[in-house]
Order: sequence, then C-alpha cells, then structure tokens
Amino acid sequence: MEVKNHRRPSKEQMAGFLEGDNETPIAMVNLLKFKKNAEYEDGRDSDLSGRDAYAIYAFEVAEHLKKVGGSFVFSGSVSRLMLGEVEDLWDAVAIARYPSRKAMLEMMMDQAYQESEKHRAAGLAGQLNIETKEGEL
Repeated sequence: MEVKNHRRPSKEQMAGFLEGDNETPIAMVNLLKFKKNAEYEDGRDSDLSGRDAYAIYAFEVAEHLKKVGGSFVFSGSVSRLMLGEVEDLWDAVAIARYPSRKAMLEMMMDQAYQESEKHRAAGLAGQLNIETKEGEL
C-alpha cells in the first residue's frame, strides 16, 4: 500500500465529497504530519514550528466546529506504531465530528474559517483525512 500525505483534496476527492449522502453525521480522522518550521503562504516571518502553527488552527477551529454543530472528539501525539508497517509515522491524530458533510462544507466555505486555515496550511507538511460514518463497521 502506498501512502501519500497531502494538504488539500484532489478534484476527484472533492467531487466525491460533494456527491451522495450529505445529511448523515460523519467523523473525520486526521493523521497529521507537521513541517519543522511553519511556512505561511503570504510570506510572513514566523518563528513558529509547524506544530505550533497547527495548534493555533486547532484552537480556532474548535469555535468554527461549534458554529456548524460539530466538535472535537480526540487529539493527541503519535507515540509509536503498535501494528502494521509504514515508512514514516504521522506526528499527531485528531478526530472531529460533524452533523453532516453539508455542515463540514459550510464551515470550510466560511471566511472566518478560511483565515484560520492559513495556520493549518503553514504548519502541515501533509495529512490523511479519513471520512467515517459512525456506527458502521
């Protein structure tokens, strides 16, 4: 299995996100890989680490989640791999719950969220974002 971290969904992934059931609650599992140093797209000087920049985003996104009826479920640093094999471990895991894809999209399109997202982009080298439907195995 090949694993590639990315910072943004592909066109195909975004199109799939917009199709089908937009009303069922979802949880997003985020496997996060941080940059050593934050790199802001607007070129601003920063002495933040990638993890620190992402922490600003995480703090702010908690409020954005509340606005659409979502919440943080879990976040934590990755300490080791218990089972399986990967070339490189992620740095952290975060799980967010949304009442629906529609609510997540509403949050992502909000201008205040997009301002917060600048910290996410500055801090992340890449991530896997796995959509799950609660209660299904």
